[in-house]
Amino acid sequence: MNAKIKVLIVEDSAFMRQFITNIISADSLLEVAGTARNGAEGLAKTQELKPEVITMDVEMPVMDGLTAVEKIMALCPTPIVMLSSLTTDGAEATIKALELGAVDFIPKPSGSISLDLGKVKGEIIEKIKIAARAKLVPQVTVTRTLAKVPKATLEVSNRRLNKIIAIGTSTGGPKALQEIVPLLPRSIPAGILIVQHMPKGFTKSLADRLDSLSQITVREAKDGDELVAGLALVAPGDYHMTATEAGGRVIIHLNQEPAVSGHRPSVDVMFTSVAGLSQDKVGVILTGMGGDGSDGMVLIKGNMGKTIAQNEDTCIVFGMPKVAIEKKAIDKVVPLDKIAMEIMKLL
Repeated sequence: MNAKIKVLIVEDSAFMRQFITNIISADSLLEVAGTARNGAEGLAKTQELKPEVITMDVEMPVMDGLTAVEKIMALCPTPIVMLSSLTTDGAEATIKALELGAVDFIPKPSGSISLDLGKVKGEIIEKIKIAARAKLVPQVTVTRTLAKVPKATLEVSNRRLNKIIAIGTSTGGPKALQEIVPLLPRSIPAGILIVQHMPKGFTKSLADRLDSLSQITVREAKDGDELVAGLALVAPGDYHMTATEAGGRVIIHLNQEPAVSGHRPSVDVMFTSVAGLSQDKVGVILTGMGGDGSDGMVLIKGNMGKTIAQNEDTCIVFGMPKVAIEKKAIDKVVPLDKIAMEIMKLL
C-alpha cells in the first residue's frame, strides 16, 4: 500500500486549521503532517517535517502567505496550494502567489473564516493530490527583464483580422502565461484568445496582471467584444468563450452552457470555435491536468492551423499537452521559454 501524502496546513484561524484537518484526514490517501499558525511557523515546519504538499492561507500575522511562499520556494521548494478569499484583494494576492511558485489555489466560499468550506471539500482533496504529483520547475524570470514599451493604440477598424492565437491552460497556467504573453511584441499581427481554468473573480486579476507586464493589451473578455490585432482576451471564470466571424471581423461570445470535461470555461469549447474560423490560426496548449483542449487542437490542426504544446520538462502538470500530443494534434513541442518565439515564427 502506498504511503499517504503528508500535508502541512498553514492557517492563522484555529477553527479553520481544525476544519481543514478534518477534511484532509477523512481521505484515505492523505494525512496531516502538522499545522502552523503563520508563515514563519510554516517555513520552520516545512524544513522540519518535509511535507509533500502545503495548504497556505494568504492573510496571516507575523509572516503572510505571499512572503512564506517566496521563502519556501527559495529554501525548500514544496508544492503549495493557496486558500484564498473571493475578494478583489484576495484574487490579486492569489495571482501573485502563483507567480511566486504556488502550484494552485482554492477559493474560500465566504471569506477568511469560511464556515461552509465543506462546499469545496472535493476540490481541496483533488487539488492536494494533483499538487503532490506536480513538478516544481525552476523559477524563470524572463518577464522581469522586459523593457516597458508604450502600448499600441488598439484600433477597431473595418480591416479584416487575419491571424488568431488561441491558448489553453490549467494548473500552472498563470505562471506559464507570464512567460509568453509579455514577450509578444506590440506590433503582433494577431488577436489572442486565452482560456485559463479559473473561477469567477480571479480571471480579471490574471488579465490585469498580464496587461501590466505586456506590450500588447490584455483584458477579461466581455460578450460582444471584437478581437483585433494586439489584443488578448481572457475568458472570464464560469463562462465559456467562443468566436464567430462576421465580414472578416471576429466577435466574441460568452455563455453559461454546461461545463465540458468539468470545466467552464473549457479550452475545447474555445479551440473548437476558433478551428471553424477562416483566419490563420496558431493553437497553443500549456501545462494542466486532464485532457481539455486536445479535441479542439485536433480540429485546429485539421483546419490548416499550426499547433504548439509545452514540453514535459517545463510543465508543472504534463496532462493537457500530453493528451494533445498522443492524439497527434501537435506540430511543435517546445520548452516554455521558447513558445513566444515559436508563435512569432508560425505567424
